[in-house]
Amino acid sequence: MVNNYCLYNTDCLNAMKKMEDDSVDLVLTDPPYNLGLFMKNRATNLKAMRENFFGAAGWDNLEFEEWENDMDQMFGELSRVVKTKGSVIMFMSIIKVETIIRLAQKHGFYYKTTGIWHKKNPMPRNMNLHFINSTEAWIYFVYKAHTGTFNNNGKAIHDFVETSVTPLREKRYGKHPTQKPIQLLGHFVTVLSNENDVIFDPFSGSGSSGVAALIHKRKFIGSEINEEYYKNSIERLERV
Repeated sequence: MVNNYCLYNTDCLNAMKKMEDDSVDLVLTDPPYNLGLFMKNRATNLKAMRENFFGAAGWDNLEFEEWENDMDQMFGELSRVVKTKGSVIMFMSIIKVETIIRLAQKHGFYYKTTGIWHKKNPMPRNMNLHFINSTEAWIYFVYKAHTGTFNNNGKAIHDFVETSVTPLREKRYGKHPTQKPIQLLGHFVTVLSNENDVIFDPFSGSGSSGVAALIHKRKFIGSEINEEYYKNSIERLERV
């Protein structure tokens, strides 16, 4: 691990085969929600409104059974590399939460809660037709234990996290359609891990989870199959 990070340009299963057992303290990830085909069958103008709309990317178009199998295999490998009492935070579409919980529990991950990220400045699409989509769900697990690291400093921490969407100063480096803001990811890094802990993102995308980890003096391992996002991530991590 050079400069406290290691990034693999491959899929997460291949990356985890290179990782040691019980080597990860916190998994912080935003995997494909597998909504591409679902969105294409709906009357939506998102593609026209946003140049790099995720539904047009091609990597989010699996049939449900194939996506479920991929997630199952991922949790199987995570159960080997995550330490006992290690935590997992996974962003996920609310309509897939039940499936993810079932797969995680199958591999020994204890379900803690489902929380919400509220975007203070979401895209105001079709605001005269329906509710503006301003939230995303996240799921919290602990491996083989009911409680893991939780740095609340004696204060109540709610399962509702509120930030702006990813600012342009971050977007210009990451250039990913589902890029999460560093402020949001840093919240989970500081609460659920300690300095020098290892943070792992199996779907690192733009590298934002790695940036958040390094800023808060953690170590980072990530895997990203797309070469362009991989190269962008390396540049971002080098700047940190």
